[in-house]
Amino acid sequence: MGLYDRIFKPAVSRRRFLQATAASGAAASLVGGQTLRETQAQATPAAKPETKITKNICHQCPARCGIDVYTTDGRVHAIYGNTDHPIANGKLCPKGPLGTYILYDPDRFKGPMKRTNPKKGRNEDPKFVPITWDEALQTVADRLQALRDKGESHRFALCYGRGWGASCAGLQGTFGALYGSPNVAIGHSSMCSDGSIKSKQATDGNGSYNAYDYRNTNYLLMFGCGFLEAFRPYNYLMQVWGYIRGEKSPKTRVTAVDVHMNTTMAASDRALLIKPGTDGALALAIAHYILVNGLWEKTFVGDFKDGVNRFKAGQTVDPALFDEKWVKGLVEWWNVELKDRTPQWASEITTILERDIVATAREFGTTRPALAIFERGVHAHSNGIYNGMAVHSLNALVGSLFAKGGMMYQMGPSYGPMPVDAADYMDDYAKNGPWKSQPRIDLKGHEDGYLLANNMLQEVGPNSLAGKPYKLDTIMFYLTNPVWTAPNGQEWEKALAELFVIDTSPFPGETAMMADLILPDHTYLERLQDAPTYPFEGWPMAQLRVPAIKPLYDTKYYGDVLIEIGKRMKGPMGEYYKALKDTENVIRHLAKGFEKDPGDNGVKDFESWKEKGVWYKKPYLWQQRGGEFYEWDGKAYAKPMTPDEVKAKLLKTPSGKFEFRSGWLEAKADWIAAKTGRDKAKLMFPHWEEPTHPGGGDLYVVTPKVALHAEGRGGNIPIAISLLQPTMGGRDQVYIEIHPETARKRGIADGDRVRIKSSVGAIEGHCRYFEGVRPDTLVFPMEHGHWAQGRWAKGRGPGHCGEVTVNQSDRITGQCNYYTTKVTIEKA
Repeated sequence: MGLYDRIFKPAVSRRRFLQATAASGAAASLVGGQTLRETQAQATPAAKPETKITKNICHQCPARCGIDVYTTDGRVHAIYGNTDHPIANGKLCPKGPLGTYILYDPDRFKGPMKRTNPKKGRNEDPKFVPITWDEALQTVADRLQALRDKGESHRFALCYGRGWGASCAGLQGTFGALYGSPNVAIGHSSMCSDGSIKSKQATDGNGSYNAYDYRNTNYLLMFGCGFLEAFRPYNYLMQVWGYIRGEKSPKTRVTAVDVHMNTTMAASDRALLIKPGTDGALALAIAHYILVNGLWEKTFVGDFKDGVNRFKAGQTVDPALFDEKWVKGLVEWWNVELKDRTPQWASEITTILERDIVATAREFGTTRPALAIFERGVHAHSNGIYNGMAVHSLNALVGSLFAKGGMMYQMGPSYGPMPVDAADYMDDYAKNGPWKSQPRIDLKGHEDGYLLANNMLQEVGPNSLAGKPYKLDTIMFYLTNPVWTAPNGQEWEKALAELFVIDTSPFPGETAMMADLILPDHTYLERLQDAPTYPFEGWPMAQLRVPAIKPLYDTKYYGDVLIEIGKRMKGPMGEYYKALKDTENVIRHLAKGFEKDPGDNGVKDFESWKEKGVWYKKPYLWQQRGGEFYEWDGKAYAKPMTPDEVKAKLLKTPSGKFEFRSGWLEAKADWIAAKTGRDKAKLMFPHWEEPTHPGGGDLYVVTPKVALHAEGRGGNIPIAISLLQPTMGGRDQVYIEIHPETARKRGIADGDRVRIKSSVGAIEGHCRYFEGVRPDTLVFPMEHGHWAQGRWAKGRGPGHCGEVTVNQSDRITGQCNYYTTKVTIEKA
């Protein structure tokens, strides 16, 4: 009995159902002399429709909300939030129910296919023809084996997007190590939020996203987050917003910083419209005010030895006079940078009124606990790491790190080990082959590239096209569509035109239209798939996708595609994947870890995990209170932690403290100064740096996500399209938001068709007047502009923002500078 039969155990098979209905039809035809009504009256009453509920995880955004999927007679007809899932709590955001549209999308790929038209381009029909899975998988394996046999395995790259767990994206690193390619796998994090991750790594030593204790915070200072539009986990944030702004006493006060009026700004106590790329200046001024007015949390930060505050605007301070506790370099930071960063100075940089900066700083500095949070609006600029460090430093100043009502980092689940150890299957080529001397195609970790970056996906296509450092031969994609999502995606089109391309998307996206092989994945309602939580409340959680129905078409789970390719490789690599068997075997072994560490909801093995859909274990194990760190002893945070324990588990910097003077950056100061031209004396501190805005225009253009942006999959869902931009009234397109004053100066009327141009391209669309956007900024959501993806997505305006976005990145973090290009706009 196969996996799906074991999961579903249908009462009546499809074949038996057809046999039964055929037999009943034949019997009915033999009934002579009776009316139809008489025949029906004698018939056996129809069986009551069978409805079953399976546990799954939503895939409309990164939140990973648990869902209950309702299936009746083999058809999914409803999706609700799982009441036992800590993120969903029985609720879903507007995207949640759209999974049925994903599943039954008529434009989905129906099975593996190969290209028969050698020409590639957006106006070329690939002329795909169906092939068997055996032919498809063998074609890939033969191609990879040929590269390996020639010592050119580095010319194979695997690029992926929003990876999930050990049974899919988690398999890729092992595949790369056994096969022998530095380019397996290259993630999309540089085109997501690596600027945030690296800002935290530079200051508190944790290269990760934060988890937050929103329910217990009393002040939220949000920089470019889109908290009520698209911040993660969006569903939970709407729930917690209702609590902190309604039920909680005292109500959490909120200040939101952004470049245009949105739902979050409208719902906040204070809305600050900031000049793009200047968030760091605002954060520095708030830090300056906190120090000058003695509002820092002394139990965490430390204090002057005699208790007399010597932080005075424009004046330096002797570091020897200050006793630091859990921070490093505060006085040095003041002397090098903060002493001159007054609210008046920041007002000129940001265009925010000085009085509003002062009011925000006073409130933030006098309210405990308080949180300063940020995302791409802050760090998607050339100065992104310093903007991010400045904002995150505010959390240290008010002592919110690892505190109740503060922020922490996510713990991982208690997974069991893999079925087999890959180290036992490494041949000589994997250990010492010529690929070992080859740099990554994206130059991540390279002296001449991005030494400190995690990934540089936006550079893969352009670098291969230029042969820098070499040209790829074969490239494979999982959950990413860089032809559409990358800045200046035109370069990707050119690059893929000369490569052998394998795409695993279930949908006909732009990258798929450039593919030579289509190996379509299941949709998420058809998969068995594990997924640890994205950062949530810190304590560990792992969800499980259970397929609601058998696959509608001849598709295959991506994790099993990797395993099946691996089985077809020669030598120990092939033996490893034969021993690994399949992804169900992987997931069952992961679940063995729950036997020793059962979840709070009773999940203790694979079967109970499948039944509940989620394993979790509360509470978070550490807490900082009054400047002291404690570990959970089973009943309370009562076990004091030593400085060494804090360094190993929480503040993972070289000093074991929050570093205003970053030891991580200082260790690479020579490289950073040489490659970026930055001042070696300041580059390790959060400091103000004017951003570089490419593009050649006079207006900033930002492309925020909206509530119905479904990770790029919403473009072919009619209901998502119709509700995408409710404020502007967009139904069949996305409107470009422009301030009336800006438009009138250019002779542009409300609703006019306009042309946006930059140094890399031009797009056209319709504009809509909106006084809630800054006069120097254009805003339109990143959702449309597809030239593929499906019948409803294709050709929907405006043109895609990536076609006017310059491919510029923060050299330190690798963060793609999506929000920093400047463009011109004119009537089309």
